Amino acid sequence: CGAIPENLLESELFGYEEGAFSGAKKDGYQGKFEQAHNGVLFLDEIGEIPMNLQVKLLRAIQEREITPLGGTTSRPIDIQIIAATNKSLEQMVADGKFREDLYYRLNVVPIKIPPLRDRVEDIPYLIEQRVENFNKLYDRSVEILSDAIDLMCLYKWPGNVRELENIVERIVVTAPTNEVVASFIHDILPFKKEPPK
Repeated sequence: CGAIPENLLESELFGYEEGAFSGAKKDGYQGKFEQAHNGVLFLDEIGEIPMNLQVKLLRAIQEREITPLGGTTSRPIDIQIIAATNKSLEQMVADGKFREDLYYRLNVVPIKIPPLRDRVEDIPYLIEQRVENFNKLYDRSVEILSDAIDLMCLYKWPGNVRELENIVERIVVTAPTNEVVASFIHDILPFKKEPPK
């Protein structure tokens, strides 16, 4: 949601009818809600949705129908919604930046994913999967050795999985050899102090 410009977000989510605005496609546009009919819609960065659009989002979730931009009739939708955010929606509600009723409609089955630093056991698997992806992307055959993975497990990962992904990509792209050892990782990770031996 944060990646779509605010003035385009409504038409991206709910679609639009032909002639809804200048530059609109001749046959209109089917929005994400309609595209996800009988399926699942993932709304990432839900906290970025502006207040004026939150009302329409609440109605779509509550009534299970949408009205495209420039349209006069509503269309039924049957979807499940998964919403994610790295912000505290409770605090945003308290600050008047997120609708309380929308918060409760979205918060039916809350799933809290702890930060990466609290699930260290996942780090080796995430590294392995990312290394495989970036090796294919850059036509490399880099392997991060166990001592290097152990060092990466000591890092606190304030940027969570996105930071890990960026670091692994940097390693794959810049590794001088196909076998990456801990000393190479130590030069890449921004440790605040000397990591334990």
